[in-house]
Parts: sequence; C-alpha cells; structure tokens
Amino acid sequence: VEGVVLESLPNAMFRCSINDAPDSQEPVLATISGKIRKNYVKILVGDKVLIELSPYDLTRGRITFRYR
Repeated sequence: VEGVVLESLPNAMFRCSINDAPDSQEPVLATISGKIRKNYVKILVGDKVLIELSPYDLTRGRITFRYR
C-alpha cells in the first residue's frame, strides 16, 4: 500500500499513514527494508513511500520503496 511518513522514530522505525484509509485507521509502524538500508536511502517526514503490511498484524509493516 502507499502511504506518507508522519513521524521518524529511533532504530529506523517510522509512523506512516496509509493513503485511502478511513480516518479511524491508526498509523502503521514501519521499518526500513534491507535494500533501502543497504543503499543508504534517506527517508524524511512527508515522503511518499510504498509499505508492505504484515499479514499477522495490520499495524506493522516494512517500507520497500520511497517515491521521488
């Protein structure tokens, strides 16, 4: 799903809102995938990102792509 970074947290964690989600949906806690970490891609507050959601816990995910 696509989302926007709301807040940067320690240990490469980010709080992201999901686009096209209802307002009652709480923000997703997402970490950075290995490829993004390996290539030193900087993620800042306000960036549009692609998030893989966990099938077990829909409030957690992994950032796999940052849009330009």
